Amino acid sequence: MTLRLTYLYDPMNKIRRINTKVISSCIFFMGVLITTNAQDTPTDHGTLVTDRPDATEAPSVVPGGYLQVETGGFYESFEGSTFKTERYVYNTALLRYGLLKNVELRVGWNIEEQTAKINNTTLQNTLQGFSPLLFGVKVVIAEEKGAMPEMGLIGHLFLPFTASQDFKPETTGKDFRFAFSHTLSEKSNLSYNLGAQWGDDSPEAAYIYTVAYGYAITGNFGAYAELYGDLPENSNANHLWDVGVTYLLKPSIQLDATIGTSITEGQDILLSAGISFRIPN
Repeated sequence: MTLRLTYLYDPMNKIRRINTKVISSCIFFMGVLITTNAQDTPTDHGTLVTDRPDATEAPSVVPGGYLQVETGGFYESFEGSTFKTERYVYNTALLRYGLLKNVELRVGWNIEEQTAKINNTTLQNTLQGFSPLLFGVKVVIAEEKGAMPEMGLIGHLFLPFTASQDFKPETTGKDFRFAFSHTLSEKSNLSYNLGAQWGDDSPEAAYIYTVAYGYAITGNFGAYAELYGDLPENSNANHLWDVGVTYLLKPSIQLDATIGTSITEGQDILLSAGISFRIPN
């Protein structure tokens, strides 16, 4: 999953730094230790299906009683005539727990840093800390049958009181989306999402869409191409694209890497990499 919600840079905010690199490193090494133990654990629930690295969410849920961890980091930047903004997300941890056969619970929390330059001079007020914690649920509505796609419904809340001061909004953000997936062949599929989101302390809804084509190059190595964006009610639309690869180390462990940029103004480059793994209960 990657909802890529961008918070506006505010040079008047006071700096309240935390050592995010140390925290994210601890989380990463905890993940490595858990993954090492999970590598030799047999699973009878098939190959891993993740909600990262693309913006398109899968309609399927994590098997009941299993915990799936999807984490990584990304960098994005945008440069105008006199300014440049950069965003580093050190940890995009998403925890997905299979509650029932067709229901999963979702918790996510980002550790990030944002900087800005004006006329090649870095401003001192770097924003740093935790973004609002994401809490949500995914429900499978229908299985794929013939021309009818697999379909799921996902909803999230973004809780302000869980965020660091630099990223704390005054109101609770929220989103929902319907997720669809079509099997095109033994090696390819088409997935897409439609929904809406409210954030950045604005009552304005932004309608969101994603379309992703995935192809299995080998049994373990896959690739995808994606178009995604949002259409705010009273603002300019944002359209972006990305491409990426995935590598399945084990049936329950996957690595990924992504590169992308925007079609409309707003993002010069996106670079992302991560790991996902599933833990039996």
